[in-house]
Amino acid sequence: MTSTPVLRKSDLIDHLVAGCKPPHNWRIGTEHEKFLLNAKTLERLPYEGKNGIGTLLEDLKNYGWNSVLEQRKIIALKIPHHQKSITLEPGGQFELSGAPLTTLHETKEELDEHLELTEKLVKNIGGMSVFMGTDSLWPQEVMPWVPKGRYQVMRTYMPKKGKLGLDMMTRTCTVQVNLDFASEKDMIEKMRIGMALQPIATALFACSPFLEGKLTGYQSYRAHIWKDTDPDRCGFLPFVFDEEMGFERYVDYLLDVPMYFVHRHGSYINATGQSFHHFLKGQLPALPGEYPTLTDWVDHTTIVFPEVRLKRFLEMRGADCGPPKMLMALPAFWTGLIYDATAQDEALQFIRTWSVESMQKLHLQVPQKGLLSLMDKHPIQSFVMEILEISRRGLQRRGKILQKNDESIYLDPVLEIAQTGRTLSTRLIELYEQLGSLEAVVRHYTRHPII
Repeated sequence: MTSTPVLRKSDLIDHLVAGCKPPHNWRIGTEHEKFLLNAKTLERLPYEGKNGIGTLLEDLKNYGWNSVLEQRKIIALKIPHHQKSITLEPGGQFELSGAPLTTLHETKEELDEHLELTEKLVKNIGGMSVFMGTDSLWPQEVMPWVPKGRYQVMRTYMPKKGKLGLDMMTRTCTVQVNLDFASEKDMIEKMRIGMALQPIATALFACSPFLEGKLTGYQSYRAHIWKDTDPDRCGFLPFVFDEEMGFERYVDYLLDVPMYFVHRHGSYINATGQSFHHFLKGQLPALPGEYPTLTDWVDHTTIVFPEVRLKRFLEMRGADCGPPKMLMALPAFWTGLIYDATAQDEALQFIRTWSVESMQKLHLQVPQKGLLSLMDKHPIQSFVMEILEISRRGLQRRGKILQKNDESIYLDPVLEIAQTGRTLSTRLIELYEQLGSLEAVVRHYTRHPII
């Protein structure tokens, strides 16, 4: 038991402030999740068994990855000194958290290397990878669960807060990019751009029109699931656009979000619904008389899920997982917008007349309507090309050249989507109408990416 407080609110603020970096130290970190299915039955691979995800993790140890254990089971992998990891989402979704890299060309190299290796090993255990925003075939009741303590706490708590929390945990996959900021002012500007334009990313990257073998009527059912997961910790954050927005205001938000757990001695102590305010005072019911460490605070920052999440960097979180070209297009989209000063200014000007109310309405529309969603009575498809052009010019000005190509080459898939209005979801629906069954769609899509 700690007899005196370890942390003050100012320490929590300083922890975020320490993320500020000069532009020459900015990096690009990408994360993507994918579903692993049995290649014969299309069932999700379990964790256990010789053809399970645990075996896949064991196999990866032969390629320089070190295991992270919980209750003597591998629940993650890391490569020392590379700052990248492989982790598992609750339903066994397989996630690469890439290293912080200098250019998108390096990101592409990292992604290609990862996919080449994992696809080989997945096939060795009779599996196949599927890059979609939702598990399109199977009901919640048959989802596998990964043996991680934090997920057991969340599994019990989620249904108390929203109808689709367990679906979020086990039946969704995303791609995101993590980007740096130079100062508090720069963080605020980037976060406002990210929060305002996240629905544009959701629409452009929509790749989840199915659930349980049926059409849902949504372009991004994954995004819809997030809307009914937990209002305390998910979605659009209006306060980002308030005058008092800053590191302290975000810390206040985090302190108000109910806790999930405290990690002690290898176990997760259930603290669901309890207050970090009380923890700072040594009054947490789950650990009376004990005060939090900085590690406890960092853990707490990971259990909020807004459209843009602030840590010591910014996470852009609004896109469905898609095929490899789309896994590159997402970091390109955001890097072009906020890693070039001119593009950042242009993006701020683009959203300056948008009201918070209009942005909230857009966030609610996009999961179902995609590019046909309205911003102040105008379909977003009518102006999405302008946003993409801002990003493209930003990437060109960065001047990162590889084999005569700058980084804007990675925007090509979403430029095509914006021009035609045909998202991945649209193309999957067309494929479904041609083939007649979702099982056939999944097999065809896995062999022949549609973009």
